[in-house]
Amino acid sequence: MNDPGLDQPIDDGAQRVDGNQDPEDASREEEQEGENVFLDPTHHYFYSTIFPLIAGTFGPMATAFNVCALIEHWRVSIPPGGTEEHGIDIPDPGWTVAVNSVSLVSAIVANFALLMNMGRRLRFTVAQPITIIGWYLTSFLLIVLLAATVRDLKLPAGEDRALNQAFYYAIMAAALYFIVATLMCFTVYGTWQEYYPKEFELSTSQRTLMLQTIILLVYLLGGAAVYAHIESWTFLDAVYWADFTLLTVGIGDYAPATHLGRGLLFPYAIFGIVFLGLVVGSIRALVLERGKKKLGARMVEKNREKVLQNLDNGAGKIKLTPISKAHPMTTNGKSERQRRADEFELMRKIQDSAASRRKWVSLFTSGGAWFFLWFIGALVFYKAERNQNWSYFESLYFAYTSLLTIGYGDFRLYSNSGKPFFVFWSLLAVPTLTILISNMGDTVIKAIKDLVLWLGEFTLLPGEGSARERVKRGAQRIRANRKDDGKVEEKAPGFLGDSDRHDPEKQEHHTKWGRSDRLTGALEKEELDQEREASDRGDLKERDIHHYHYLLVKEIRSVMKDLNDSPPRKYAYHEWAWFLQLMGEDENSSRSHRKAAATSNKEGRDLELQQAGINDDDSNEKRHEWSWLGARSPLMGETEEAEWVLERLSETLEKELKKQRDEKRRASPGEDEPVILSPTSDSGHKSSQVSEDTISKALDVGQTHPAENV
Repeated sequence: MNDPGLDQPIDDGAQRVDGNQDPEDASREEEQEGENVFLDPTHHYFYSTIFPLIAGTFGPMATAFNVCALIEHWRVSIPPGGTEEHGIDIPDPGWTVAVNSVSLVSAIVANFALLMNMGRRLRFTVAQPITIIGWYLTSFLLIVLLAATVRDLKLPAGEDRALNQAFYYAIMAAALYFIVATLMCFTVYGTWQEYYPKEFELSTSQRTLMLQTIILLVYLLGGAAVYAHIESWTFLDAVYWADFTLLTVGIGDYAPATHLGRGLLFPYAIFGIVFLGLVVGSIRALVLERGKKKLGARMVEKNREKVLQNLDNGAGKIKLTPISKAHPMTTNGKSERQRRADEFELMRKIQDSAASRRKWVSLFTSGGAWFFLWFIGALVFYKAERNQNWSYFESLYFAYTSLLTIGYGDFRLYSNSGKPFFVFWSLLAVPTLTILISNMGDTVIKAIKDLVLWLGEFTLLPGEGSARERVKRGAQRIRANRKDDGKVEEKAPGFLGDSDRHDPEKQEHHTKWGRSDRLTGALEKEELDQEREASDRGDLKERDIHHYHYLLVKEIRSVMKDLNDSPPRKYAYHEWAWFLQLMGEDENSSRSHRKAAATSNKEGRDLELQQAGINDDDSNEKRHEWSWLGARSPLMGETEEAEWVLERLSETLEKELKKQRDEKRRASPGEDEPVILSPTSDSGHKSSQVSEDTISKALDVGQTHPAENV
């Protein structure tokens, strides 16, 4: 969401020119830029966030494949009557091993530089050249070795020679290195064009994704090395076994035969599944939580622009032109309050429409990715296992049972090309399937659940009323679900659907507000006691001030309870009007309201923000004009409504307490300063003081529950 600028003066530009900008203003400006990030083009988000995360995930995977390509020889000799898996290694020339080792060292340095950059231990301008050059160099060296193996080191004629699994691991490593290096070039290009700062815009959980991936791959390769020694397997066959074991596919063509191997499987499998769950959970959080908010915010912005363009062209059914101060009523007889309510409801419809579209776009995108993996994987297995005479349908069957981790074991891979591809393919398939199931929970599974509940009213769980009434209630429920599509958020079953509870950032955020609840509770009681004392003394002004503070604290405590709501709480218009009234904004007055501008780029947004600040006729201060449909609307952006309201109410209370403290300091020099409530880090928000008129209006409305009066 965006700050509609209720109290923030627009003089930052002049202060920057003079070189004396207040640090608190700079902090507020950074927060404003972060809230307005949804107005940036989508490719900026991909350059600054998605591409680095892809590189941080697939870079270590490419290095793991590079290790597999180095450990074993690239060619084998097939004995008479044998297959590729019984092949005898043909030693590679020494210079190819040396070049392969150099490529691995270069890749490790590149990955380490990226990891240090994500951990903010190495500057972006230093780390990115090392990472990009290192990955491109590794890819080039591997391509040279692959070409040399195919051309210069030609296999002898006959069918008793074959390429080993290491050769195919080298192909996948070279391709991944080239792809992730190219993606990081786009990220660097974005910083060069100043689309975003020269640092990754990643959260703490996103920064640890690369480290989690490295831990999982090291664990997989380490376990493969141990079992290769215990069970007398080749290392790459052990990697294949470790992969389908940790992914719980269980094909069954390799299994521990020794007591030591079976005993070690107990801890190895359980810890491996835990590490895999961490990685899959982080990827799911990235796609469904961060990506969902970004995609949803962009869809809301696009819908908002279309609506505003239709209104400007006269195509809309309602007119939302702001009312001038000279004319308190619109041409169609609506007051300013009613016009603002129309804006608010229209914005809600825009949000609901965008939320519904986002869910189905996410479902079709994840479903398309899953079907792509299924059909393309089946095609590769069909070509790789040609010696087994698989049909394409049998390949589809094998790929399907592997994607769903069923693993009957009736079809097995024997080719040296099929096993490496299965390792890479399966590592992609598990998170893809998890994301697909989560997206189905928002749409298909929810519809099935509602259908089952509706059918239950006619069978095992009959409801009240006739059958006709139950059918009517079912139809009304379906329509209500469509209307509230943007308000309901289904989650995947199990720990994957409960990622918010384990998100360290959200835990820290909610804990911070939770600690403030006891402080606000004490402050609420103190303000109420001081109000009573002032009333007993007959000091009406002091009584009203303390009662205003009491209302602020009471609403802060109430909003705190909404932070943990799932789905996130969305306030009605009368609730928003009450909150804004407490912040010093009157929805009945047009003094700070304006027509929304359909701005689709950052330059247009900045122009709108500059035009929104005008001089007040009655003072030398500046005030903002804003619209519920504008870019500065509190309903825009990625911040939840409860969080936005809580931050602004806290800022208002902090300002009022600071004002009271200054008055007491002037009246009683040397007196101890009272504690100022500030649950946020945005202390000292520079803004104009709430006037006595604002306090009076808030007290008039707040004598009873705001929902009854506003």
